[in-house]
Amino acid sequence: MTTEQPKRLNKYLSDTGVCSRREADKLIEQKRVTINGKLPELGTKVEPGDKVKLDGKVVGAVADDKSDRIYIAYHKPIGITCTTERHVKGNIIDAIGHKERIFPIGRLDKPSEGLILLTSDGDIVNKVLRAENAHDKEYIVTVNQPISERFLNKMAKGVPILGTVTKPCKVSARGRFQFSIILTQGLNRQIRRMCEFLGYDVTKLKRTRIMHIKLGKLRPGQWRNLTEQELQQLKSAVKHSKKTA
Repeated sequence: MTTEQPKRLNKYLSDTGVCSRREADKLIEQKRVTINGKLPELGTKVEPGDKVKLDGKVVGAVADDKSDRIYIAYHKPIGITCTTERHVKGNIIDAIGHKERIFPIGRLDKPSEGLILLTSDGDIVNKVLRAENAHDKEYIVTVNQPISERFLNKMAKGVPILGTVTKPCKVSARGRFQFSIILTQGLNRQIRRMCEFLGYDVTKLKRTRIMHIKLGKLRPGQWRNLTEQELQQLKSAVKHSKKTA
C-alpha cells in the first residue's frame, strides 16, 4: 500500500527504514537520492506515484498503518558494531542478515553484548531516542577487582565524566566482581567511564533490559520479533515523545 498524502522526503525515507530523518538529510545533500530521476532539494515533498531512488535503487513507499514494519530484539554479540554502514566489518546489519531493511534504535559498544532493538520504523527510532533519558536500561557488569560498598554508593549517586555528573541510578551487587546497574542516561561509554573514574576496569558488560523488553533466553547472535504486547507497550511509552524534525 503506498502513501496517499505528499510526504517530506526525509520522512518518506525514514518511514521506509532506510535511515533516520537526520541521516536522510545527509543523503539528500550528498546527491545520493533522486525523485523521478531528478536531484531534489532538502524539504522536497514526495507525491503519490513519484519514484524515489537511493544510490540508483528504488525505495518503495510503506503502509501508512505501519502494518508492514519490523520490530526485533537482538542479542548483540561482543565485536559487532552498531552501524548500518555495510563497509564496516562486523556491522550489525550483516550480522543479523534480515531480509528487510532495518536499523538499530540507539547503540551498544562494540566490546559490550546484550539487548538492542532494531526496526524498519523510522518514526519510532526518533521518538525512542528523543525520550531516551526517561527510559530504564539495565546492565550486568563484571569488573577486575572486588566491589566495595563505597564503589556501589558512588556509582549510584553520580560520577563526574564527560564534563558532567551522571544522574543518580540504581546499583546492586550480584557477586564479588559483579553488579547490576539501571540507567536512564545514555552517555558515551557511560558505565565504563564511571568505573574507570573509581579505579575499576570493566571486563564484561551485558545489557539485559530496555524499558519493559528483556533479553531473556536469547543467545548471542539470536533475534526475535517483539511480541504484540511488547510492541503496544513500546508505542505507548513513546507516544508523548516529540519526533525529531
